[in-house]
Amino acid sequence: MKINRIVPNIATEQLAAMKAFYGELLGLTLAMDHGWILTFVGAGQSCPQVSFAVEGGSGTPVPELSLEVDDLGEVLQRLERAGYAPEYGPVTEPWGVRRFFVRDPGGRLLNFLEHA
Repeated sequence: MKINRIVPNIATEQLAAMKAFYGELLGLTLAMDHGWILTFVGAGQSCPQVSFAVEGGSGTPVPELSLEVDDLGEVLQRLERAGYAPEYGPVTEPWGVRRFFVRDPGGRLLNFLEHA
């Protein structure tokens, strides 16, 4: 058996806000829209991943999603211009990533990171 993809499914009543946040603001491609579910995809190579944690590292809460990006500073600027403030970071962690946490329109805690 081979698992080809893992997709977190997050319950929300705010599809329009999620489309604006993940699609327009973060630049993900809307791959599927059935009116009741939106699926976004990014670019580049990926492999199935799922993480389980008792904390988010450095004593932080566990974020619901981690999004690895190629330019953390650009993402931070885009989010701040749109009115989203980091709840943690940006900080370079001892394990070699630079990251910050922000909440999406539905209140989910997101971990944006890039490898240092």
